[in-house]
Amino acid sequence: MVIAVVTEVSTKEKNKLVVEALTGLGQEIINVGMKCDEGEPELTYIQTGLISALLLNAGCVDMVVGGCGTGQGFLNSALQYPNVCCGLIQSSLDAWLFAQINGGNCISLALNKGFGWAGDVELKFIFDRLFSVKVGQGYPANRQQSQQGSRATLAELSQITHVHMSQIVRSMPEEVISPAISFPGIMDILRQRAAKGNAILAACEDRLSSLCKK
Repeated sequence: MVIAVVTEVSTKEKNKLVVEALTGLGQEIINVGMKCDEGEPELTYIQTGLISALLLNAGCVDMVVGGCGTGQGFLNSALQYPNVCCGLIQSSLDAWLFAQINGGNCISLALNKGFGWAGDVELKFIFDRLFSVKVGQGYPANRQQSQQGSRATLAELSQITHVHMSQIVRSMPEEVISPAISFPGIMDILRQRAAKGNAILAACEDRLSSLCKK
């Protein structure tokens, strides 16, 4: 599994803790958001939600670990886009249930609110539980079939209620799309990992080209 860590400005100091908590679980980790580097451009949860959707829809990653101060902003940002099933994860039990019942591909962490003593340990507990179960299997056992059906219905509704991600990219306001695709490394990941001829990559290339001409 390929996991993208996408960190926004208010929680950039926690980026290292998130990556460290994920390390050693046997997953490939791509750190694509803010890293608390000096002089790096700022990303709000508006941009990190978009970046997450781009990477998921282009097939570059299997899961995104994001968040913000409370986790609510990133959650709502990511859920604006097709094929994103995001959950607000505040405990290891949340993670354990979300993976089984909702079978999501994106989680939002509260990285300021309530993040106190041993917060880094709680992150490790969350990720341990998140990857300890079969995604989307359902829980408890007598509810598995119903929950799997509901997850499939939500995936179908996401297709019906959204236009294609490439169309979204082409119609995005410049103040939203520009910081996202101009952030260091984002286009490199799309170019390296998206399938040849991917419509989302093509749309991003076109938008980036038009931005560079201004």
